Amino acid sequence: MAQQYDVVIVGGGHNGLVAAAYLAREGLRTLVLERRHIVGGAAVSEQPFGPDFTLTSLSYVVSWLPPALVKDLDLVRHGYHIYPQGPYFAPRTDGSYLQLPDDKRARREQIAKFSAKDADAIEHWDEWMEGLGTVLGPLVTEIPPKVGSKKPIDLAKQAWLLRKLTGIDERKAVDLTRLLTSSAADLIEDTFESDAMRGVLSVSAVIGSWAGPRTPGTAYVIAHHHIGDLGDGRIGAWGFPRGGMGGVTQALASAARSFGAEIRTEAPVARITTKNGSATGVILEDGTEISASTVITTTHPQISFLRLLDSADLPADFVDDIRRYKSRSGTVKINVALDRLPEFTSKPGFDAQVHGGTIVLSESLDEVEASFQEAAAGKPSTLPFADICIPSVFDPTLAPEGKHVMSMFTQWVPHTWNEEPHLDELEAYADRLFARMEAVAPGFTSSVLHRQILSPYDIEHEYGIIGGNIFHGELTMGQMFHARPAAGYADLRTPIAGLYQAGSATHGGGGVTGVPGRNVVHQILGDRKRSQWRDRARIGARESKANR
Repeated sequence: MAQQYDVVIVGGGHNGLVAAAYLAREGLRTLVLERRHIVGGAAVSEQPFGPDFTLTSLSYVVSWLPPALVKDLDLVRHGYHIYPQGPYFAPRTDGSYLQLPDDKRARREQIAKFSAKDADAIEHWDEWMEGLGTVLGPLVTEIPPKVGSKKPIDLAKQAWLLRKLTGIDERKAVDLTRLLTSSAADLIEDTFESDAMRGVLSVSAVIGSWAGPRTPGTAYVIAHHHIGDLGDGRIGAWGFPRGGMGGVTQALASAARSFGAEIRTEAPVARITTKNGSATGVILEDGTEISASTVITTTHPQISFLRLLDSADLPADFVDDIRRYKSRSGTVKINVALDRLPEFTSKPGFDAQVHGGTIVLSESLDEVEASFQEAAAGKPSTLPFADICIPSVFDPTLAPEGKHVMSMFTQWVPHTWNEEPHLDELEAYADRLFARMEAVAPGFTSSVLHRQILSPYDIEHEYGIIGGNIFHGELTMGQMFHARPAAGYADLRTPIAGLYQAGSATHGGGGVTGVPGRNVVHQILGDRKRSQWRDRARIGARESKANR
């Protein structure tokens, strides 16, 4: 006999846990099913080197998780705590460095070391990006209307969108068009002249992307990182969660359980079951049947709709959209245990604003572009760039005293490396990156106790992210807003009644946001209420007819 729940959630990543917490709070009997031995998805802390070192396996900083969500779910009570991240620090092989502190005067002085023109330009750049972020932020966190639909309810929602955009004047409309269509290089090179500034900003434009800074559309990714708010009012701020990114998802899991949700790990789903066009539950790989009138899938759409469902039960154009959905990646995440902090030639000694910030290995925009072109031609980058964090500078729970953990987010290898492990080539790739770090921080290599290399193959096969793309799908205009992940279904519903989607491949995803998980609850509760009204109306009509 099948187990019975009101809602079953496929996938225990952060969005699934957010949805579970909200739904359980509403009194619905909710079950989360996670394939791995631990919840968290890409936002997970693990100990591959043993109990002394806790690493954030994939996702490594938080910004977008809405403060209102943190408050709603009382996450602080469940252990959620953020250490604000320090500024960018970019050491250079000539012995100089660029630092971008929050203090405007200090930032200007730093940039002026490389270019007076760039120092003059930075304040306008920051204001421009922040202004665009305040426009895009509300759009990212809302449920998109069905653009192009002629149904009255959809037309009303399209009108709502137009009202949201009434504050955009002619200048900002053009700026947004440029942002959404231009390459990052177009914007960066129009504003800054020094290789130092161009190199740092180009990394922000392509991190996690299968695109170089000269690829059209990459300008948006810069703004994508200027939308979040840690709760202190600083747009675009980032931070390290206590306990690593698993600290976020463990707090979410604790909150969900406190409201009555049930969470099962090592419970892989084999099929989402349907009958007469409606979801009826799931079947696990061990044959366990679980019934529910509402199912939420948070897995990658190509898993949800091409593996867990029979494509014959879905509209052909929807299936085509999902098959064409692009999720390429050339990302390699390298996690390191260190017996000491790196010592930079350009800035010796400990500095929390250096070691506790984002350390960027990138000499120029052209260098970043050349690295991508190598990977696009089928070869791993000779000189990979890296976005590096050392969260143990702030968080003593991650490593023994005096020792540290380091996250190195690097690119690129060929996107086809999701198909095979390529172990020897990855070791050589990591060696080249470590040599690059050694060049600006002598002694780094000898400080390494352990390293873990996670390639697109590992990210796909162990963590279920197709292609190894950290955003669960490329952030291009054809895969955003009303097109994410398929035409007509950016509202988190699917062609199957009672089946909803809320992973990072849906609108509001592309980071640890929790927005899809929160928004899907709004859709489910609204649909349930409308269904109850229809049922009451039908009963009333029958009773009225019987009394005649």
